[in-house]
Amino acid sequence: MVEVTVALLAAALLVCADPREAVTALGARSEPDSAVDRALAALEAAPADRALAGALAGSLLDAAHGQPEVTARLHHWMAAQDTVVTRSGPTGRGIHAHSDATPDHSNTIGGSARIDGPSIQAHTISGGVHLTTRGPLRPLPVPRQLPPVPNRFVDREKDITALNSLHSTHLVVVSGPAGVGKTTFVSHWLRQLRDDFPDGQLYADLGVTATGTPVPPQEALGQFLRAYGFTDLPSDQAEQTALWRSVAGDLRIAVMLDNAVSAAQVRPLLPSGSGSLSVVASRRKLSGLLADGAAFHELGLLEPAAAVQLLVGRIGDHRAEHERDAVTAVAELCAGLPLALCLAGARMAARPRRTVASLVDALNREGGRLAALHADGHSAVQAALDESYASLPPDMAHGYRCLGGLPFAVFGTEVIAAACDLPIRQAEAVADGLIEVNLLEDLGANRFRFHELVRLHAAQRASQDQSVATLDGTRRAVGWYLATATAAEALLTPSHRNLPREYPRGTPPPLSFDDPNAALDWLSREQGQLATALRTAADNDWHAAVWQLADALWPLWHRLRPYDLWLEAHHKGLAAARRDGRPGALSRMLTSGGGALLNSGQPEEALAWYAEALDHARADQDRKAEAQSLHGIGRAHHMLGHLSEATSFFTRALTRREAIGYVRGAALTRVCLGEIAIAQGRSDQAVTELTTAHRELAALPDPHDAARALAFLGRAQAARGNFTAAESHLEAALDEFRSIGSVHWQGRTMEMLGLTALDRGAQATARAWLERSLAVYASISPRDTRRLLDRISSLREPPAPA
Repeated sequence: MVEVTVALLAAALLVCADPREAVTALGARSEPDSAVDRALAALEAAPADRALAGALAGSLLDAAHGQPEVTARLHHWMAAQDTVVTRSGPTGRGIHAHSDATPDHSNTIGGSARIDGPSIQAHTISGGVHLTTRGPLRPLPVPRQLPPVPNRFVDREKDITALNSLHSTHLVVVSGPAGVGKTTFVSHWLRQLRDDFPDGQLYADLGVTATGTPVPPQEALGQFLRAYGFTDLPSDQAEQTALWRSVAGDLRIAVMLDNAVSAAQVRPLLPSGSGSLSVVASRRKLSGLLADGAAFHELGLLEPAAAVQLLVGRIGDHRAEHERDAVTAVAELCAGLPLALCLAGARMAARPRRTVASLVDALNREGGRLAALHADGHSAVQAALDESYASLPPDMAHGYRCLGGLPFAVFGTEVIAAACDLPIRQAEAVADGLIEVNLLEDLGANRFRFHELVRLHAAQRASQDQSVATLDGTRRAVGWYLATATAAEALLTPSHRNLPREYPRGTPPPLSFDDPNAALDWLSREQGQLATALRTAADNDWHAAVWQLADALWPLWHRLRPYDLWLEAHHKGLAAARRDGRPGALSRMLTSGGGALLNSGQPEEALAWYAEALDHARADQDRKAEAQSLHGIGRAHHMLGHLSEATSFFTRALTRREAIGYVRGAALTRVCLGEIAIAQGRSDQAVTELTTAHRELAALPDPHDAARALAFLGRAQAARGNFTAAESHLEAALDEFRSIGSVHWQGRTMEMLGLTALDRGAQATARAWLERSLAVYASISPRDTRRLLDRISSLREPPAPA
């Protein structure tokens, strides 16, 4: 077996700053010292542990698309090695490239073999083989986000044929009235094309929220980028759009944009790759997308025969055969509108002893009562919803009305329990009952939603029932999100949780998490609902809930860095804290918000927030808050390049933190002082500060920040010329960051190892570490990626003349 974990592109980058330049050189077959020859030479001489492997090799093959002379040379090398190259995208998804030049050779793995990460294999491998690449990235699944489709899908053959003919346009707008089945139809069609989009199928609901405003494109951009492993996102929408187009440019993906309101809302979300497809579903024509090359298809009502078929599928052939005329009458009353037909069919299925003719009578009565709900002139939805609602048992009807007042697009049984003021078991029964009659959609994994028209109907019924305290239910639901976010915070960042929390009476118990990864996954998955909870609290002047949510979401800000939401939450949280007047709240919002401003690249505004926090801390005689403010001011000056001012403020912060016995805070300030001392050439002082910081953080224990201190200590030792100790510290820090899953700091530590190798004159080793760092940053941080590319490019410049 031959295992090679260095990538062709990594080797090609030794001589070319741009992959496209590398591809051009690869095609220069007459050039004896071409990039491919040097790449292969570097490949043979490379160390065994190079995590760039398949991902970068695949990038080179992709870049060579359409240049057969280049791919032929690559395949010739692969054939000579008798290899199959398995490559991964930036998040570790498997994408396979193989040589067609060796059709007679089999490359299989049998027995109990397991491969984790990119690899290359030769001939047949069998038995108990375990291959592992020690890479920094946790593989992510290929995103398959399309909504579920009912088992019974009727008709639409003409529509499917029409969309198949538009497939090559890369942008299709499917319009039609509410309730006509656009979401189900588009999802059904795209599922049939799954194999055409090996890199994923994404979904975003852009519809009007409960507050009456369309979903901003930035929320969907964040969702899409996070699906491909990007966590350090820019705060500006234009930058996020540019990043999304760069990411998606080489992917073959399908993007479904549901309930779109305008062309402007759609444009930032369109992938740029020629192998991708975007399908927009909207009640509106969205003719503005014509300029973007869109093709248009209007989805109409079902034909009478298809409408009857849908109903028969719901109630069964035997029952339909006995009341064929009544079934036909129901289909006519539903006007061929799928939503109305599904509601009516579910209603009949739930009451098997009731005649279909009795439903005809009910729909005829309700049909004359067209109220606020209709679908482009069709009263069928109103009639069917009224009939379904009228037949609900009292507890289900009450639950329906309570849920009508919720602002959340998607919710679980805990939120149902909060809205209805019920125990969890009864809330589950409400969900089951509403799903049974097609009033609630089951998205799986304890997630439910209303169709937009059903939600409007439920809200209408809630407003007519004076006994339903919808605002109380919403407040309990907001309280549940706050309680669960606090539980995640306590597990992920226990030292941060020191301010009080208040929950409304009747708030359901929060979720419990088995481990930190589960807590972080919940925060990531529920970002949209958490944002809605915070905005709802702000809109209703629930001041304590606003700043407490902004505070409880610290792990989300710190780990996933959604800068736009981080900033919004703290602007709202600061305003709420000013009105709430709770001790510590204002200071926390100013210092935490200052961190948001710093991390989003706004140090001068952060300086103003920290300065105000310092004034309040002194007025309140809060020594801990005063030290925190001084530390923040130091960070702002450090980012602005004012190293002397930063040192002054850090020193004052350290004095106060030590005086009050705040060990962790003092250690974190020492890390900052050590970092500045390294930059100013005061390596002895840096070693002293960082050694103390590492010892204190490791004793707490605080593994993440202890590893940060150890990494900087490695750089301080390198500045003293003690390279053995430097690399030992840095490699130990890297191991710690791998064990706790801190991807950003894995990349940062690899970069430090590269700089240390440069300091001792080992340029080849330096380049290897920097390229490994680049592979990490490429999947999480555009800013760091640009910085690393510039640094690696500088290594390829010829030396200046003596």
